[in-house]
Amino acid sequence: MTIQAKLLCAIVASGVAALVAAAPAQALTSQECSAKYQAAKKDGSLGTMKWNDFRKAQCGADATPAAAPTAAAPAAPAAPAEPKQAKKEAAPAAAPAPSLPAGPAIYPNAIDPKYAKETAGKARLHTCVDQYNANKTTNGNGGMKWIEKGGGYYSECNKKLKGAA
Repeated sequence: MTIQAKLLCAIVASGVAALVAAAPAQALTSQECSAKYQAAKKDGSLGTMKWNDFRKAQCGADATPAAAPTAAAPAAPAAPAEPKQAKKEAAPAAAPAPSLPAGPAIYPNAIDPKYAKETAGKARLHTCVDQYNANKTTNGNGGMKWIEKGGGYYSECNKKLKGAA
């Protein structure tokens, strides 16, 4: 190569490097940040940090995504779209697991006395969430989610507690 060709290559290489360095850094997507959070939670490096604190500290403009193979299942090491599909496929397989049939939902009869000092709305909310979580172990939520379109467990529980007061 001639001196001019070497010089031209050096200029082009430094130009490319300058463009890469000057390009705005991209923040991680929610999915990438979640994978990074789950990986940190799994390996114990998370400590007592909560999701919002982790997201602000680790998923900003200068963050690097977690390695896909470590965050994803070994069966799905490819593109980020595949882990979503794997999760969706795994969830229906787990759905038939409960041995108890979904019967009518169990609601509290009155507001729990430990929430007497709170406002009426918060007392109903906390009483309902306590009962909902207790019902999870016995499948007593009647197949309802906490919040659903058209009224979930919370909506129905709140109505019943308002009528009981």
